[in-house]
Amino acid sequence: MAAPVALASTSGRWLIAATVLGSGIAFLDGTVVNVALPTIGRELGGGLPVQQWVLDGYLLTLSALLLLGGALGDRYGRRRVFAAGLVAFTLASLACGLAPTGPALIVARLAQGVGAAALVPGSLALINAGIIAEDRGRAVGVWAGMSGVTSAVGPFLGGWLVDAASWRWVFFINVPLAAAAVAVTLRHVSETRNPAASGRPDVVGAAAVTVGLAGMIYALIELPGRGWSPEVVGAAMLGAAGLVAFPFIEARHPAPLLPLHLFRSAQFTGANLTTLAVYAGLGGALFLLALQLQQSMGYSALAAGLAMMPFPLVMLLGSPRVGALVARTGPRVLMTLGPLVAALGLALMARIAPGAHYGSAVLPAVVVFAVGMSITVAPLTSTVLAAVDEDHVGAASGANNAVSRVAGLLAVAILPAAAGIDAGAGQALGPGFGRAMLIAAAICALGGLIALATIRTATPVLHQVVPATEHTCQDPCTRHPQEFTQ
Repeated sequence: MAAPVALASTSGRWLIAATVLGSGIAFLDGTVVNVALPTIGRELGGGLPVQQWVLDGYLLTLSALLLLGGALGDRYGRRRVFAAGLVAFTLASLACGLAPTGPALIVARLAQGVGAAALVPGSLALINAGIIAEDRGRAVGVWAGMSGVTSAVGPFLGGWLVDAASWRWVFFINVPLAAAAVAVTLRHVSETRNPAASGRPDVVGAAAVTVGLAGMIYALIELPGRGWSPEVVGAAMLGAAGLVAFPFIEARHPAPLLPLHLFRSAQFTGANLTTLAVYAGLGGALFLLALQLQQSMGYSALAAGLAMMPFPLVMLLGSPRVGALVARTGPRVLMTLGPLVAALGLALMARIAPGAHYGSAVLPAVVVFAVGMSITVAPLTSTVLAAVDEDHVGAASGANNAVSRVAGLLAVAILPAAAGIDAGAGQALGPGFGRAMLIAAAICALGGLIALATIRTATPVLHQVVPATEHTCQDPCTRHPQEFTQ
């Protein structure tokens, strides 16, 4: 196993290039796919359920296998697993672009999530193991900044590709980027693994949570159209069984994916409940906003992408500055205020309807929402990491990122039905969009109240944290782990 290298060395630069390329395609994929959904729905049919599955298929396997991907890298070699994830993501992207039907696209999206589950944790793990200690914080800062730029251009790039060529190019663009990442990784990145990682990986736990989430999401998405059919009831029962079994499996496994004892900390539990609420509002709202702009208000894909670009730009500029503020104020005030401001932005989105002007309706709502999320992200990350001892920082970070993705997964499945949205391909969302935004605002505000009740005013800084530069999409809006501990 090669020794860590300096960031300024040739090997260090190649390592950063490989990780930025690898993780960047996963982040880019989220933002570009979101604005392509209306066109996908028109061409492949299937209405709102297909659009939901195009997003949730990816989020399902990514969120369920995220922790396993990190564990496999520690056990079998981080470079090997990262490269395997790149190959899987490349092949799945090609299959997405060639998909002749909605179901074929959904299956390919499930496969994309499997590949991304190796890329997301693997990128930071490679930096952590491959860069010398004194350069790691700066290395992750470079990685986070470049990844943030990638995410920020996603809405514009996705809209341009859809309008200029085809929605299929939203997926084809991943192929050359991933191929370059594979070549750089295999040629220039040294193999590393965790010598302490031994024994069998928690595959049974990963299977249980995958089956559990898949069953519940299938039931939630299909229930409005199919009713309580045998398929829906069976999926719900299977999903419930998998989710109930998961904590029992984790309690018995010697190296569990999710150490349950972490949740004995009220701080850790409160931060994750806040994450669940805030990112549920985020994921569901921005999924529907992209549809509202195009299907209800007549925006082109490019115009919709440009309309949503203030969100990633505000996040990119604001999150690092708020991260510095956390050390002076503590997390409680910011974690309470941020979700409440974000909830105000979501409530303002209820005014986005046919006939509304961009400058008076869309822009203020998007900016206020982005400001609220910028206030929330950095203290949320630091609180999660500071709530556990140093030996469990990686598990805590992975768990929190999995929670954020599960939140988006559930929101995309539940929010349309809860708001009474039943739009066909290309159809307007109707008054249900406004109701959905108000529901999302209430959920987001609940996150602020949870933080007020559970987060201490001052949290000890146990680890050095580079604040996350959140991107706009968890497919449509998921958080990626741009935090780093040293």
